[in-house]
Amino acid sequence: MNTIYEKPRSLSDVNFHYCPGCGHGVVHRLICEVIDELNINDKTIAVVPVGCAVMSYDYFECDAVESAHGRAPAVATGIKRCMPDKVVFSYQGDGDLAAIGTAETIHAAARGEAITVIFVNNTIYGMTGGQMAPTSLPGQVTQTTPCGRDPYTQGYPLKMCEILSQVQGVSYIERCAIDTVPHINAAKKAIKKAFLNQIENGGYSFIELLCSCPTNWKMTPKQAKERIGSEMCEYYPLGVFVDKIGE
Repeated sequence: MNTIYEKPRSLSDVNFHYCPGCGHGVVHRLICEVIDELNINDKTIAVVPVGCAVMSYDYFECDAVESAHGRAPAVATGIKRCMPDKVVFSYQGDGDLAAIGTAETIHAAARGEAITVIFVNNTIYGMTGGQMAPTSLPGQVTQTTPCGRDPYTQGYPLKMCEILSQVQGVSYIERCAIDTVPHINAAKKAIKKAFLNQIENGGYSFIELLCSCPTNWKMTPKQAKERIGSEMCEYYPLGVFVDKIGE
């Protein structure tokens, strides 16, 4: 038999700890496929967060640094400035990036740091038990909004692509989804474009990926994937928000 598909070299043999149906595993694979295709494994450094992906350094076969909660863009900035020849990316969830790390996120973008930010948005705090996140949708039931998120008392969700698109330092911003094969293929293209932007142009890129969290959404994996398309993509439209590459 001919081999038509195999595990990326940049993805380790360690079993994922993620729940069934979680989007993190798919995103990990996409990143590793891109690293392999660009042949940058020996020069890539991941900055991993506090959150469900806290142990993702076990899954990437490249150098990785654990950052304090929300501080990944600051850590990535320091690494990239000290070693500009490296390819540096942060891997962050919505609670990490859009709550405790909001300032780091916005100011790294404003400075136009030559890093790539991978933002996994599943609209909930996953690791700590399903509390409301900055991205939780209006009406979404969580552990801390048992009657559904009320914008009047809990505020409206933060749309990070739209917010960062107003910041002059950014070079490339795109929002994708991890729910269907076409969307997953588009997500890989976006991730690859973001890495190439850093390598070729020294630009700041931000890729948001809408993902599922069946456990904390209290859904089956199938139901959770369907929610991405029926609810999340309605509130968080997919597409390119900024593309200054080549200007």
